[in-house]
Amino acid sequence: MERRFAKRLEQLEADAELRPQLLKGLLPRLERFLQPFTDRLQAGGLQDTAQKYVAGLLSDVPRKNAESIAYLHDQGRQNMQKFVGQAAWSHPPLLEELAQQVGAELGEADGVLVFDPSAFPKCGTASVGVQRQWCGRLGKVDNCQVGVYLGYVTRREHALVNFRLYLPQSWAKDKKRRSKAGIPPEVRFRTRHQLALDMLDEHGAWLPHAWITGDDEMGRPMWFRQALQQRHERYLLRVPSNTLVRDLQAPAPPYRGRGKRPQVLFVRVDHWAQALAAEAWTTIEVRDGEKEPLVVQVAITRVLAKTDRRRACGEETLVILRRLQADGSWEHDYCLSNGSVEIAPAEWARVGRAEHRIEDCLKRAKGEAGLADYEVRTWSGWHHHQTLALIATWFLVKETRRGKKMDTGLDGAAACYSDCPAAASAAGGRWTRSYLSHGDPSPSAQRANTLLPLEEAQTLAAATA
Repeated sequence: MERRFAKRLEQLEADAELRPQLLKGLLPRLERFLQPFTDRLQAGGLQDTAQKYVAGLLSDVPRKNAESIAYLHDQGRQNMQKFVGQAAWSHPPLLEELAQQVGAELGEADGVLVFDPSAFPKCGTASVGVQRQWCGRLGKVDNCQVGVYLGYVTRREHALVNFRLYLPQSWAKDKKRRSKAGIPPEVRFRTRHQLALDMLDEHGAWLPHAWITGDDEMGRPMWFRQALQQRHERYLLRVPSNTLVRDLQAPAPPYRGRGKRPQVLFVRVDHWAQALAAEAWTTIEVRDGEKEPLVVQVAITRVLAKTDRRRACGEETLVILRRLQADGSWEHDYCLSNGSVEIAPAEWARVGRAEHRIEDCLKRAKGEAGLADYEVRTWSGWHHHQTLALIATWFLVKETRRGKKMDTGLDGAAACYSDCPAAASAAGGRWTRSYLSHGDPSPSAQRANTLLPLEEAQTLAAATA
């Protein structure tokens, strides 16, 4: 390891140390943080239970389900299970509050919206939406539920903002299963891409952004890219390695004087990348990594692409990002965009890596906020748990930012509106309506895994009782 990289590693390790003063006032901060969310609960008398549930998600109990959280607070499990699985409170207002807060605190005019499906392995057939389908967590087709998540990435941080449960057609058409799982009658089958567009239409205005990105499942359908284009959104979406493209910047084959003039043949994007000369790649240092800077190489050209039934869409920009692995092989991301080829390679690299940041955010939510620890089977239970887990994860993000500010001597109240004037201007000051009115001091943690010890979570329960 080079000397300057070793020095950077020492700095990162020092940053990972959680100093005692960072935990000072943690429980009062959590109470203040939760207040605007609990204020939006439409059913009365649930604020205290909601606070206890989120405190349990942030605790270090090994399994963060309703039963474990109830026992953490020395309560019977029925009340907590009823709150999550049966209580008549609506989760969309809480997600709106979350989107407003994330947009206000992290907002940048060139932010990136990321759509990322994530699977939850399950046994049996009773859990809402479960069936045999691709499970990325296991790397194979298996019995699971799938949620589609909306994440937001800027230079400041990244956070999960919204989600949808993918309801397969087999569930959408089965009246008996729908009734047993409590699926609302207005819910119909929608593809994962339609769910993503629903979230964009619902919360996109709260999140200043210049880009939309997602994995190769999201980028494969031509109609989805066209739908984003119609919404005047600029996208950079990964596509499968076998996507066929015609390089519009390559010289055409020589004309032999008879028949139609020949055109450049369609080739797979991975074959096109393999044929590139070394000088065709631009090297970009994206950001600091754990051991050394994260470096990617970028190649760009203008193409016609065939991704749906071998039909070609309009002209697009092909962007290939590759990163050298420890074993000497290259990891490739093949992407299509409606952006110009004149965009700087560094910008392509920044946006292209945003999807990986949301993968990290999902890991944090599952590992530290109990996103995957639920044991509910109903529609409302799944949505309730997911909502509260995303809120808990946002608290971890804010604590992380607070720790960084303390390191730079900026500890204290953060005026989030003045902190991102460009973002506020981009949305016409729209998000000031809710978030700023709460007077939240915008606290944030030295590192993401700021879990509450059992005794501290119980102390919060006593304080809010």
